[in-house]
Amino acid sequence: MSDLTKENKKEEQILGNLDSLKILDKKINTKDKDYYRDKNEDKVESENKDKEILTNEQKISLLKTIIKIRRFEEKTIQLYQIAKIWGYLHPYIGEEAVAAGACAAINKSDYIISTHRGHGHSIAKGADLKRMMAELYGKVTGYCKGRGGSMHIADTELGMLGANGIVGGGIPISVGAGFSCKMEGKQRVTICFFSDGATNNGVFHESLNMAAIFKLPVIYVCENNMYAISMKACESVACKDIAKRAVSYDIPGVIVDGSDPEAVYFAVLEAVKRARQGQGPTLIEAKTYRFGGHHPNDPAEYRDKKEAEYYKNEKDPVKNYKEKLIKENILNVQDIENIEKEILMEVEESVRFAEESPEPSLDKFLEEVALI
Repeated sequence: MSDLTKENKKEEQILGNLDSLKILDKKINTKDKDYYRDKNEDKVESENKDKEILTNEQKISLLKTIIKIRRFEEKTIQLYQIAKIWGYLHPYIGEEAVAAGACAAINKSDYIISTHRGHGHSIAKGADLKRMMAELYGKVTGYCKGRGGSMHIADTELGMLGANGIVGGGIPISVGAGFSCKMEGKQRVTICFFSDGATNNGVFHESLNMAAIFKLPVIYVCENNMYAISMKACESVACKDIAKRAVSYDIPGVIVDGSDPEAVYFAVLEAVKRARQGQGPTLIEAKTYRFGGHHPNDPAEYRDKKEAEYYKNEKDPVKNYKEKLIKENILNVQDIENIEKEILMEVEESVRFAEESPEPSLDKFLEEVALI
């Protein structure tokens, strides 16, 4: 290869990287502070080329999912506060649109990898609320026979490869899952959920680098809820937008409004198409917000009260999506009330199931430990 040809190729690569940066540099407009983002300001930083549209049935399904996650989490908080649920609990309230939109864009045979704040991911993937609640209760009818609890729900038949109590712990697992998907040749993909705090872990960079090198079919979804426990993301992450880190691995980096299930759906759908076509991973940053503290006992006094009020009032995915479907004449108020009643009954039934389920047998537990 001549020196001139080498220089031309190098120039093409540089220009390509600059184009990627231009896409990612479209700033999310802000008001007085970074956390004041208008409803329409968090948008996917890539155009939907095929102009797909969601059917009314798909939109109603999205609404049901985010409501189901919200009501389940509200119930778990109540049960946790009266000591029915032991251990730790990390509610997903405020972030429901991310899991709902992402999981709606994949198939049942595809995989997801979750986090310590993972109830929403499991529900969006189709988990049975009864078995979930039983697991939180530590009962044998739970997904992990009561052994895992809130932070370790898993079901391989559902494609749920497990939640993880270690921040960023699921990211390297996604590389293995991605290799499995690629080697099987069945066009499966893996969605790996993680938080803004996890992106400062070494495994984040190592995993994305390897996934990019081998063009693994993994969609990395960063749920940037602005806080790693009490540490604000803007004080721990050097770049404003985590999606910009995708440039380091020469993969697409997409910013999306994490309070809009449709926006998340289309962003993930585009990434899934790329992955199934053998084009490798995508990093999606869903800008979202954790309505409560890190856990139910955390008063979150480290947050600005105006900030929390803004997100709860202006960026509530449940409230906003209900209003959207009413405005589009897809549902009316009575329809939504019926959906709410149906979901509340399902949640209450999951509680009854959990409370009536048997406790794990000590003898059985000891047998299982002996087999390890």
